[in-house]
Amino acid sequence: MTFLFHPNSYISNGKRLTGFPRYMEVIELNIKKFLLVNLLTVVGFIPFGAGVILAILSSSVLVLIPSCMIGGIIAGPALSCMYDAILRGLRDVSGNWWDNYKRAWKQNWKQGILPGILFCVILGFYIFMAMLFWWSAYFPGWGTLALYLFGLLLFSMFFSVCWPQIALFEQPFRQCARNSLLFMIRFFPKTAGIAFLQMLYWILMVLLLPVSVFLLPLTGFWFILYTAVFLIYNILNNCFQIEEQIGTAFPEQVPFYEDDETWLKRKQEETNADDYTNS
Repeated sequence: MTFLFHPNSYISNGKRLTGFPRYMEVIELNIKKFLLVNLLTVVGFIPFGAGVILAILSSSVLVLIPSCMIGGIIAGPALSCMYDAILRGLRDVSGNWWDNYKRAWKQNWKQGILPGILFCVILGFYIFMAMLFWWSAYFPGWGTLALYLFGLLLFSMFFSVCWPQIALFEQPFRQCARNSLLFMIRFFPKTAGIAFLQMLYWILMVLLLPVSVFLLPLTGFWFILYTAVFLIYNILNNCFQIEEQIGTAFPEQVPFYEDDETWLKRKQEETNADDYTNS
């Protein structure tokens, strides 16, 4: 058994845990960080949300477009920082969450603006159309509804792969978009699965309004994004050599793992030191 140099964390058989144990381990070690970064992400989406609500109340696309663009300038970098926190957790990167957050914002804010604007404008239109469907006196038709949902699925698939790249790599957005499209095609079932899972989550949050507003600081973005990234992390890592590239560029982010003998020796030394101090 090999241990992570972190309290209450271990990796079985010299490797990271897999499956649900690994899912729970990452949450256990990073829950405070996830909650705090999630809260900042919620704050970052407030201008976008306010703009969409104003556009819906005024039934104006002319209000929707600039509101979403302005909101995306803030929401994009905020969302990239949420992904950065999640990916650091999956890579077992240590460090103070606030220092890491500031570093992520500094590194990602420029790259996050353009995708943030695109993300918020497209999402704003989908929300706007959903409200038109809801208020319409006539059912839009199954074909229209299917086309709407399929477009939303493709949108979710694309950005499910795009945002991790923005958080991880410094590259032009056109390269990020190309990588995302190729990844979607190659791993369509897996990518569609996590996109569908995110759609269900946010539809549930909408159906639970206004109660779900109080859930945003607790589950909000981090829970569903972490779940989605966790499900495809191994594929992302294999395709983009995430840990290899990060380890080469930032060796301080490579986690330190101990074998049984080293871990037991260290614990014994700590125990002896505590006994000596108490005596």
